[in-house]
Amino acid sequence: MFESIAYLFDLLLYQPLFNALVLFYKYIPGHDFGAAVILLTLLIRIILLPVASKSLKSQKAMQKIQPALQEIQKKYKNDKERLTKETLEVYRKEKINPFSGLFLGLVQLPVLIALYGVFWKGIKAPELSLISLSFLGLIDLSKPNIVLAVLAGILQYFQTKMILPKVVKKKGSDPDMAQMMQAQMTYFMPVFTVIILFTLPSAIGLYWTASGIFSIVHQYFILKKQN
Repeated sequence: MFESIAYLFDLLLYQPLFNALVLFYKYIPGHDFGAAVILLTLLIRIILLPVASKSLKSQKAMQKIQPALQEIQKKYKNDKERLTKETLEVYRKEKINPFSGLFLGLVQLPVLIALYGVFWKGIKAPELSLISLSFLGLIDLSKPNIVLAVLAGILQYFQTKMILPKVVKKKGSDPDMAQMMQAQMTYFMPVFTVIILFTLPSAIGLYWTASGIFSIVHQYFILKKQN
């Protein structure tokens, strides 16, 4: 069964993405492999745009009702049945499915795994052994690159900062658990991104950077529209 799933994954996702990367490289003027990586990244992000938009809207909707949910949790903390009922009522009134964000994220996961396979395993494939795996003739995308890793981390910071709700700290009050988790997420993810990318081929760093720029622009317009 596992072999069948792996075969379908390779046939439906990995091979089409790898072939698209080779095709972009072949027809791009100057045959720049980095430009091919960027084009493939944009193609995938455009295909996943409807899913990403729904996921982003779902996240913002969940953030919007957090104060109401916190009030319910305080009011009915000793009555689990009433707590569940009132929480579901808030979801019903706001027309929110609390599991939609998770579902939409899972939809994108196989594509992201296939992309990482293309940029990690694919660049070592025999088909690419005779081509230059460089970006602008300056960066060897088959090796780690600290510049792309740091740039991806910076973009990850702004991307995370945009989506998280603004927390107003009251004078003289200590930060609550939500504020502490928000601060940890804001800084942990960019640092984690830099550390991970510095150990991987910089083709992944270039993908992450291009994807981050696309995400920031996308989030800006979605959030602006919602506001």
